[in-house]
Amino acid sequence: MSERKLNPPQRRSKRKEKNMKTLVLIIMGVCLVGGFWLYLARHSTQRIPAQNATLEVPGNSEGSEPASTASSQPDAEAQPLMATRGKAARAVIEANTGGVNIPPAAPPSLPYQQALSVLVSSQAGFEQKQAAWKHLRDSGKLDQVIGDLEQRASANPTVAEYPAALGQACLQKAGTLNDIREQGILGLKADQSFDAALNLDPSNWEAGFWKATAMSYWPPQLGKGSEVITRFVELAKLQEGQPTQPQFAQTYLLLGDQYQKQGYPDYARQTWQRGATLFPNDTTLAQRLTQPTPEQATVR
Repeated sequence: MSERKLNPPQRRSKRKEKNMKTLVLIIMGVCLVGGFWLYLARHSTQRIPAQNATLEVPGNSEGSEPASTASSQPDAEAQPLMATRGKAARAVIEANTGGVNIPPAAPPSLPYQQALSVLVSSQAGFEQKQAAWKHLRDSGKLDQVIGDLEQRASANPTVAEYPAALGQACLQKAGTLNDIREQGILGLKADQSFDAALNLDPSNWEAGFWKATAMSYWPPQLGKGSEVITRFVELAKLQEGQPTQPQFAQTYLLLGDQYQKQGYPDYARQTWQRGATLFPNDTTLAQRLTQPTPEQATVR
C-alpha cells in the first residue's frame, strides 16, 4: 500500500518507523567509525619477531570447548588457488597504478599515486600502509582516494584489495568530519565495502581485521559481541596459515579483550597467552597477562 493511501496517523507512524531505522543505521555507522579511531588511538603495532606455537584459541562465547586453530600452512589444494588469485590481483593492481614499485620502507612524504599503490599492495607492510594513510589524510587527498578506489573497484569487480582499501578510506574520511550523519553514512559504506572484499576473498586479512576491530568497540546494547568473537576467531585461524606478520598480535589482544567484555575471563587469558607465545616481545599482551583475574581482584 502506498503512503498516499494511508490515513494521516498511519502515514505519521510509517514516517516515524522510517526515521527510526535511519537513525539506527546512522548510529551503527558512527559506532563503526568510533571503533576504528579508538583502535588507532589506543594501539600501535610493534616490529617484533614471532615464534611458532601449537596452543588453542577459544572457539565461541557460549561456554563450549575451545576450537583448535587452523594448521600452520593452508590446505594443499588451496595453495595453488591462493597463489593464482594473488598473482591475478597483483597484475590488475600494477596495471591500475602504473606498475609503481613499492620500496621496502616508503618515505612518509609519498607522491599521490605511490601512496595509493601502497594501500592496495600485498607487498607493503602494515606500518607502511598506515604511514601512507597519514600522508593522504594530512594532505587532504582522502576524497580523491575514495573516488579513485570506487572507480577501480567498479572496473575490477573481482579484486578484493580495492573494496578493502575503500572501506578504510571511508573510515579515515569520517574521522575528519564533525557531522554525525555524514560520519554514519561513511561508516556504513565502509562496513559494506569490507563485506564486499570478504565476499570476494575471505582470506583478505585487512578487511576482516578492520571490520571486526571497529565492531569490537560498539556499545553492548547493539548485541554484536558474539559476532565480533566469531570474526576474530576466524581471523586467528586464517593468519596462522600465513607467514607471520607483527600486526597479527593485535588479533589475540582484541579477541581476548572481547572475551573479557562478554564475561569469559578464562577464554580471555587463554587467548592472550596464545598471542604472547606467538609474539613473546609484545608488551601489551604481556600486560594483559599480568592483570589480576576476577577471583584475585575479589580477594584483594
